[in-house]
Amino acid sequence: MKKSLQLLFFLIFFLGYSQLKIKVVDDSSQKPVPNAKISCDDKILGYTNTQGVLEFQTGCKNINIEANSYQKETTTVESSMEVSLLKNSSKTTAIDAIVIEDKSDPRALEILKKVNKLFNENSPKSLGSYSFKSYEKVSLDIDEDSLTQFNQYFDELNLFKKKREKDSLSNINARKIFAKSKLFLWERAQEFLYSKKFGEKINILDNRISGLKQPIYEMIALQQSNRDVVPEQLKPENRGLYRFFLSDTIELDGRKNFVIRFREVNYKKPDRKRKYNGAIYVDTETYGIKKIENFSKNKNDGIITSTWVFYSNKWFLAHETAKLKMGKMAMGDKDHIDRKDKKNFNTYAYLTSKYFDFESPIEEKAKDFKGYTFSVKNIDGHSLDQYRTDQLTEREQNTYKTIDSLGKRYKIDSKAQMISGLLNGAIRVGSVDFAVDEVVNYNSYEGFRLGLKAKVNENFNPYISPDYYFAYGVKDRTWKYGMGIDVKTTLEKNSFFRFDFYDDVTASGEFYRRLWNFKMRMMNFGNNLNNDKYFHFKGASLSYLNDVTNGLTLALAVRRNTEEAQFDYQFKDSGSSFKNFNTLFTLKYSPNSTNIMTPQGKSLIDQKYPELYFNYEQSYKMAGGDFNYSRFDALFVHNFKTVIGTTGFRLYGGMVLGAAPIWKNFTMNGLASPGKDFNFNLTSFLGFATLEGGKYYNDKFVAYYFTHRLPWYFKSFGHNVSSFDFVLRGTIGDMKHPEYHQFKFRKLDHLYQEVGLEWNNFLSSYFNLGLFYRVGYYATPHFKENFAIQFKLKFLEF
Repeated sequence: MKKSLQLLFFLIFFLGYSQLKIKVVDDSSQKPVPNAKISCDDKILGYTNTQGVLEFQTGCKNINIEANSYQKETTTVESSMEVSLLKNSSKTTAIDAIVIEDKSDPRALEILKKVNKLFNENSPKSLGSYSFKSYEKVSLDIDEDSLTQFNQYFDELNLFKKKREKDSLSNINARKIFAKSKLFLWERAQEFLYSKKFGEKINILDNRISGLKQPIYEMIALQQSNRDVVPEQLKPENRGLYRFFLSDTIELDGRKNFVIRFREVNYKKPDRKRKYNGAIYVDTETYGIKKIENFSKNKNDGIITSTWVFYSNKWFLAHETAKLKMGKMAMGDKDHIDRKDKKNFNTYAYLTSKYFDFESPIEEKAKDFKGYTFSVKNIDGHSLDQYRTDQLTEREQNTYKTIDSLGKRYKIDSKAQMISGLLNGAIRVGSVDFAVDEVVNYNSYEGFRLGLKAKVNENFNPYISPDYYFAYGVKDRTWKYGMGIDVKTTLEKNSFFRFDFYDDVTASGEFYRRLWNFKMRMMNFGNNLNNDKYFHFKGASLSYLNDVTNGLTLALAVRRNTEEAQFDYQFKDSGSSFKNFNTLFTLKYSPNSTNIMTPQGKSLIDQKYPELYFNYEQSYKMAGGDFNYSRFDALFVHNFKTVIGTTGFRLYGGMVLGAAPIWKNFTMNGLASPGKDFNFNLTSFLGFATLEGGKYYNDKFVAYYFTHRLPWYFKSFGHNVSSFDFVLRGTIGDMKHPEYHQFKFRKLDHLYQEVGLEWNNFLSSYFNLGLFYRVGYYATPHFKENFAIQFKLKFLEF
């Protein structure tokens, strides 16, 4: 699923031989399948009895299951297994003949093409307005068929009669947890409102997570993958990852549906090429999606099912279920239990989501849509009974009591808050947040910059938040510092005054990054690896920031600084040190991004495009200021999908009106170094891989960054899906009075361009590898000067 919930477990796993049990059932009727042959490497292990059950022993990791009139299956060996078999049919046999050719059925592809073409028309968001509610439940547990064996194992074992010297969650508490409760339980109830006029609003009506008093807000705002997006299996760009076959036409809820079975392409063995990963059910009249079933490669290791309902002539997601195998849990202790007494139990993650109370149209009131996309009404679970579609089982009811007590004992709350902070670039320790991106940095002027930035959080005071930082440059051997305080005007949104003073250095000609999120700042990490033109600034500022709407943020600052070049430079024969009194107005407009208000402040849940960033700095000859200039810069980011792939672009530029020192002009974001045998650098949000750093300056410029992802996805090896992006970057500008600046530089007044190819998930890793080459006016006869290699972490995305 698009948004996967990662569960962290502190369990020790051991493998061992023991009596194994398998039950084979019919996939449709769930009735036992007798006389099913169980084998491994062509060795027959036995046949199931009339109850569809066989007990056996083997050292194999995987076994094969075969029965007359059924499709052959393979499953991973476990202590207790249940395998469902699909029946053969004449249509399935016909599909097998097509599979041997390893091509999708043209009829299936034509149907899927119509599904994509009509997706927006079938989507609820094509309505003027609507509302509905949902109830979701996520849990982690042993497979139900293993519970009896689990309890029997502990009843017979003398493991817990001794007091252990070392207490551990995996050994001492395992029976207490699994005997009567699950390991994890999370419930959430939501209300979805939509209006073409006001947009989308999601109210989290109530929420409860076992083990946590305070939830991870970024976690409770996660959305199910198929609620309002094209499912992964149907996306045109993923056609190369699957083979599709039209197998049947059946009736569901009184409407006829095409049945399209699919499988992944990376099955190498001929017998595996007849294995299907799932099925897509498509309404024959509207070509809306009725149902998707998606199995893991070993069908019994996991299944995800999504079902839609036809309401108001649109297809609303009605039900999602998932059962995903998380791993093996080996019970026992190697120092106290013989190998033959060890027992393996599989753990599974379970998800159930139900959507109900559909209504369209609705009364559209502006007050119902105010604030951020997500609003949290309750977090203690007291009202969940109103929304549960099924009552909790006794085992589920016990989970909260058991895991809450363990959560308190093992301080899970504080650890969860630490994870929450990391999502926003900070490590949370009690009442203090430490910035992750300030610990270690590198640039040409300071060398390694070692620092610590701490901010007092809402655990100390919800309205007042002081902070400080200090840093040391190994190369320039100088300490830097800053202190400030935020004073909030409300807890309903980001709205606060800030006062701070500072003594620091930064690169000349930087593009303002105020209001950039943590991921964008990380992507710009390598921007100054080869730019040593830094200036020192010391002063104070007073500012105010306000989120006017979910998508619009405004900020205004008044600053007075002393600024001095840290390189050989003079401005208009007046030296290199000046006083600067100025104001800075900043705007960020991101109308489609989703945000949630947390006690820590606004948190970005999903960054969606387009986005606009704008800065206007005005300097004044007052309060001791030496300048009177105006500086503007803007950045526009967008991406969109077409039938030929995904295209993204960044358009940005800036202008200085009036006389200003070189550091208030614009360097052109060069990342390359002419002194190296070849250019290797980290990606930069606005940088050029082949352009020399710190060499070019303009007082006006425009630039572009285009990337196009080809609709061809493949797997080299491993689990990650790879693809290729074509990249084109360019910039041009000018400087009206280069004679004002007495130091060695060049203006960039011709079009500078570089082209590149990025391999996403290079060799199935989490890195993207980019190869770039300079073309056009600034190209040189030397290959190494024109060529550059870039690396980028995959999670930084576009």
